[in-house]
Amino acid sequence: MDRALIWLSLVGFFLVSVTSEPKAKQRDVDIYSFHINSTVTSRYAITVITSRVANSLSKSQEVHFQVKIPKNAFISKFRMTIEGKTYDGIVKQKEEAQQQYSQAVSRGQSAGLVSSVGRTLEDFKTSVTVAALSKVTFELTYEELLKRRLGKYELLINAQPTQPVADFKIDVYIHESPGISLLEVKGGLSTNELTDAVTTTRSGPEAWVKFYPTREQQKKCKGCGENGLNGDMIILYDVDREKSKGELRVSKGHFVHYFAPTDVQRIPKNVVFVIDRSGSMHGRKMEQTRVAMLRILGDLSENDHFGIITFDGRVKTWKPELLKATQSNVEDAKKFVRQITDGGSTDINAAVLKGVEMINRHPQEDSASILILLTDGEPTTGVTNIGKIQDNVKKAIQGKFPLYCLGFGFDVSFEFLKKMAMENDGVARRIYEDSDADQQLQGFYEEVATPLLTDIHITYTGAANVTQTNFSQYYNGSEIVVAGLLTDNSLDLFTNEITATSISKRMEYHDTVDPTILSNLTGFEDFIERLWAYLTVKQLLEKELMLKGQEKEAVRKEALDLSLKYNFVTPLTSMVVTKPQEEDIQVAHKPKERKGETRTKTSRRLSASSTRSHSPAATVQMRHRPGAVLPQRPTTRLSKARGHQRRIKDKELQGSLPHYSWTLSISEHQDSLPDHNSRIFHPTHAPPTTTVRYASPVRFLIQAQDQSEPLCYDIPASQRLRLLQDPSSDFSMNGELIESGGTGFSQITIFYKTDLHMRLSTSEIIFSDGQNAVKFLWNQEPTNHETDSVSLILRNKEMDVSMGNTRVVILLHGQDGNSFLWPAVRQRPSKTTLPGLFGTLPVAYTTVTQSHSTILKIQGQEVRVSWNMATDYSIHSAPRVGCWLVPFQVAMQGELSDFTVPSL
Repeated sequence: MDRALIWLSLVGFFLVSVTSEPKAKQRDVDIYSFHINSTVTSRYAITVITSRVANSLSKSQEVHFQVKIPKNAFISKFRMTIEGKTYDGIVKQKEEAQQQYSQAVSRGQSAGLVSSVGRTLEDFKTSVTVAALSKVTFELTYEELLKRRLGKYELLINAQPTQPVADFKIDVYIHESPGISLLEVKGGLSTNELTDAVTTTRSGPEAWVKFYPTREQQKKCKGCGENGLNGDMIILYDVDREKSKGELRVSKGHFVHYFAPTDVQRIPKNVVFVIDRSGSMHGRKMEQTRVAMLRILGDLSENDHFGIITFDGRVKTWKPELLKATQSNVEDAKKFVRQITDGGSTDINAAVLKGVEMINRHPQEDSASILILLTDGEPTTGVTNIGKIQDNVKKAIQGKFPLYCLGFGFDVSFEFLKKMAMENDGVARRIYEDSDADQQLQGFYEEVATPLLTDIHITYTGAANVTQTNFSQYYNGSEIVVAGLLTDNSLDLFTNEITATSISKRMEYHDTVDPTILSNLTGFEDFIERLWAYLTVKQLLEKELMLKGQEKEAVRKEALDLSLKYNFVTPLTSMVVTKPQEEDIQVAHKPKERKGETRTKTSRRLSASSTRSHSPAATVQMRHRPGAVLPQRPTTRLSKARGHQRRIKDKELQGSLPHYSWTLSISEHQDSLPDHNSRIFHPTHAPPTTTVRYASPVRFLIQAQDQSEPLCYDIPASQRLRLLQDPSSDFSMNGELIESGGTGFSQITIFYKTDLHMRLSTSEIIFSDGQNAVKFLWNQEPTNHETDSVSLILRNKEMDVSMGNTRVVILLHGQDGNSFLWPAVRQRPSKTTLPGLFGTLPVAYTTVTQSHSTILKIQGQEVRVSWNMATDYSIHSAPRVGCWLVPFQVAMQGELSDFTVPSL
């Protein structure tokens, strides 16, 4: 039998589903058995998902397997069994798997799977063709270390098999040697009609959770229906903690140490909140931030000291120093929070340094200091180089206290925040733009609200390759986990020592175990070694983010070698599976969150705006003379208005209407365009004229390189424009500006590969794959649509389009009763300039003089500019921002005709 490689694509949630397309044929595929078995041994969970599927048709058909797994998990095994033969996945270095995949693509084999990333789960999909009346078994294994938050460990399981299953089971077994002190089952799969399907048993160190719903129960529960179960099961538990020195386990040359003391006094904290109030925080984000801050302030202890800083382009403090959290101070701070308004640019550097200064200037004895930054975007003013900001912050903090960074939404540069937090002993957390964003903010604060120990150092005798052993702070409800290798197998006793600072004294903890006794216990042989490998890879990947050069490569290689040895699918590896029949290549890889996290913000992105009262009106008289040719040297008239001039070039006019001779006059109102000449072309005859009036051109913002003040330029309405084109991936996007109104686009079209086509208007969206068409309406419920290498997500008047390595979001705006579209490029495959208005790189400029007028030097050309306003339509809030208005030809380094298309 012919064999081919499958590229398993792994991305986003934890769902297990087997589907057959189209939907009408789903029951032709019978999922007759669906089991999830999870074994948790000392916090380390290994979960196996097994789905058995039968093709009920008398002809072969494709069967899909789709699962959602926790983001922190590593896939360690995948196999398919077809007609008694098993096909196992092999983990390889990502580049090797990619090369294998590319070679298959070059031979004309199909490739690529749809993938998406969610809040806590990742989506994994693959498929195989199953012969008539035959069966296939899918088996996926993933591993994760459960993290303790707010006093509980959480195991998350999501089930969505797309049809009721006769043999559906979820079995969870937990073994914790100290004993299990708490066990709860929550989530949609444990409520209402499904309550009777859940059974829990607890006995000493062991606990069992079973979920065996009947077919009828699978259809009647909340969120369920004819397609069966669709929901989460969340298992929460904690362990007994009789010993403050923690729990130390040793087996087969490896050890793991859990440390979570509870018998220590709470340390008062000094906390400074640094809150972004720039224009992009407008609306719900700002309101949710206010709600969360009001709750957080109410939770402060009277022994705490706190400060509040808000920032846009300027930094504002509630009070110049840290104040004690008395009732009167808290009430005053709440008044300040209620009055926080959004608007302006983003100076992250100045705001964070102000927070550091405030903590350093007002030290409190026997306390723990914490700095918390909340922002939704990139720096756009002040110091905007993110590397420089990171260096400044690290130098200012000097390891004295942690910095926690909260990134609100996907406009934020999360990698920037993550590195800055990690360099300062903190963590970064993404806050998702959902209805519970305020609860996410408050939940994070609760995790760090109660410091118990600071400056923790842990040492072990006879150990090597130990994971992180120094920690700046330990918080109530959390847990410190350390793992490593034993260097001396002949040791009679394995010991450790912990030193830490409490509220007023230095604490010491000691523990000693006999490694020979524990290694003989069953059930512990493998998990400690795999836990050590898992934790080591996780920490090496984080460490790599902060290193450069040879150090970075050495750490990367160490993480890769461990990933390959233990068969982990990590950001450095992929899984390749050989399967029969089909010529598909698919590779399972560990995804990052949406590439949209690298999106820029307000004054750093290309966007359009209305120029209604700020731009000149131009009357163009077209005298039709068939065959007429524009004179090579037309006469030129300079027309001034308020000290500014305008130039319309021959080539721009010729590119627009080559068979007309032109008469053009300019009248300017209020804010005029920058200094450039206007030219009038005089026809040799004077036939009847047709007048076209461009009353409101569309104003575009364009990203400026290392500058806080963006550039902008105008384009006349009614143009059909090339927006973005990537020849390497066969992606192109065009748009037509609205005839009048100076806003945005009336239509946008997107083409991808040979057959895929998408047309968006202000009323509807139509996507076609060459055979079938799908229609969306802007006001319908949130909708996902996925095909090979294409993902469409419609929500909240925005269409999120991912095609290959390109991602754009089309936003629907309304203004003065009119609707218009605007595209925002969130991800592009190339770091070089691509054809189209949105394909340009940031424009570098310098200011030459600022006496009576401003002159900028752009690409070696000096241009007199004027300061104007524009509206940033690339985000829903559409904030007004200031910009330097420059000629189109200077901003785009080309003529308008270079960016126009004859049709969409």
